[in-house]
Amino acid sequence: MSPRSVVIAGYGMAGARLADEIQRRDPEGERVRLTVVGAEKHTAYNRVLLSSVVAGTMRPEAVRLHDDEWPSRTRADLRRGVSATSIDRGTRRVHLDDGSTVDYDALVLATGANPWMPPVEGLEPGPDVVAFRTLDDCARILDAAKLGAPVAVLGGGLLGLEAARGLAGRGNLVTVVHPMPHIMERQLDAESARVLTRKLEELGVAFRLGVGAARYVSGDGLKLDDGTHVPADLIVVSTGVRPETKLAVEAGLTVEGGIVVDDLLRTSDGRIHAIGDCAKHPGAFGGLVQPAWEQAAVVADLVTGTKSASRYRGTQAVTRLKARGIDLTALGETMTGADDPTAEVLTFSDPAGCRYGKLVIRENRVAGAILLGLPDAAATITQLYDRGTPVPEDRLAVLLGRSLPPGSPSAASPADLPASAVICRCNAVTKGRLVEAWRGGATDVAALAGATRATTGCGGCKDAVGGVAKWLAAQ
Repeated sequence: MSPRSVVIAGYGMAGARLADEIQRRDPEGERVRLTVVGAEKHTAYNRVLLSSVVAGTMRPEAVRLHDDEWPSRTRADLRRGVSATSIDRGTRRVHLDDGSTVDYDALVLATGANPWMPPVEGLEPGPDVVAFRTLDDCARILDAAKLGAPVAVLGGGLLGLEAARGLAGRGNLVTVVHPMPHIMERQLDAESARVLTRKLEELGVAFRLGVGAARYVSGDGLKLDDGTHVPADLIVVSTGVRPETKLAVEAGLTVEGGIVVDDLLRTSDGRIHAIGDCAKHPGAFGGLVQPAWEQAAVVADLVTGTKSASRYRGTQAVTRLKARGIDLTALGETMTGADDPTAEVLTFSDPAGCRYGKLVIRENRVAGAILLGLPDAAATITQLYDRGTPVPEDRLAVLLGRSLPPGSPSAASPADLPASAVICRCNAVTKGRLVEAWRGGATDVAALAGATRATTGCGGCKDAVGGVAKWLAAQ
């Protein structure tokens, strides 16, 4: 039986992950003949780590997901620097911008999202206005951000703050301009945002909150809508993204803000799937890599036929701010207040120490949390949340990361974790993947990092990976 032709349109984090998942299930290429099409000329790379490239703590080659030999090693037909321009659903054929075509039995759209440029007078992409999204954007930012030069970052969300921290750490005078009353308003309540703002200010980042940009003059800076001025030689734009759906719209697929998919990640055409930032599923959150990688595993199960019952039911997303000197985790219901009669809500605030904790409990399970400067608590609470296990009776000990009673779920008990437990969220590395790498010869933390990329993101999982390594060594 000849293999099915599977085409992946998009070679970003979602597309590359899907290719890896397919290869893992079909290493000899007996079931799938794989073609991957990507607009960028780079090999696939981890966008989660781009702020580390800007900060100078990681080199561009260190964030690559594939090496140059990946296509020949896996027998995949990788076409870099080429974009899909149209889909002929009748003939099941994708047209590419180099004039070629590729036929498919199954097509996966992994086209991602595009940065949104706010309608500000004078704000146009150029050498001194860069939307922070790609590896090339990093190079442009570093070229324009001369040491000591003033930089304005538009957007106080996750990516904007990571860029601001990285540039401040390099010696730039950074001002974040954010139109909302506080930063990271999607993930943080007002008090935790206030504590985080204070911490970032201590690290050299200035803020203008509750005001928007009105006009940009190259070489001068930003005029804000309250009439004040922010000097800037460079503007880094991080004001959100919009799903890339042009292919899907022109092909007549159902699009409602994103490409609508079901639990099999199928679009309105059963032969076409969509994953990642371009897809719209009720259980997924945009802008995070974890849903995309979980979706990739489901689609790989389906297109290779290795698990026809596989379904995507949604992701319990956990957000981490990846910035040097800051440990922030937010998950689940972060906006629930103490006045909610259906939930237990504990809070702890230490602005002077730049620490904040919030724990939301429903039916004796973690429903949400914000943990700033409390890494031990973050590790344990994230595991409680992932596993859906009961919260120990001493809620305050859990919130503060203190030692728990014997038998309580603990971040330092790898033997109790299921194989599916995610140890490294930046790279979606599970305990099972670490065990597999260990058995393959990666028998210390450095080797595990090389084999799985665990610990190479924000670094917050280093102790957990070390715990797994010690546990394995003792077997």
